[in-house]
Amino acid sequence: MSKNASYWTANLRLVAVCMVIWFVCSYLFGIVLVEPLNNIRLGGYKLGFWFAQQGSIYVFVALIFFYANRMGKLDREHNVEEE
Repeated sequence: MSKNASYWTANLRLVAVCMVIWFVCSYLFGIVLVEPLNNIRLGGYKLGFWFAQQGSIYVFVALIFFYANRMGKLDREHNVEEE
């Protein structure tokens, strides 16, 4: 496999992992599994409600920093970093 193809594959894998994590936190935890999660309290709020209102946003912001960090490492590994 060429360097470009392996870089692109690693990039797509990272994007897919981030999208799956975001989907699980925003859709599954905030909509589909809201009733079972509401039995758990987080800071006085029901966990399902928290994920629907704030949790998915926090996860999204954390994923932005995670993605930027991992892409920086991936760029250095494949020698395509910006100057």
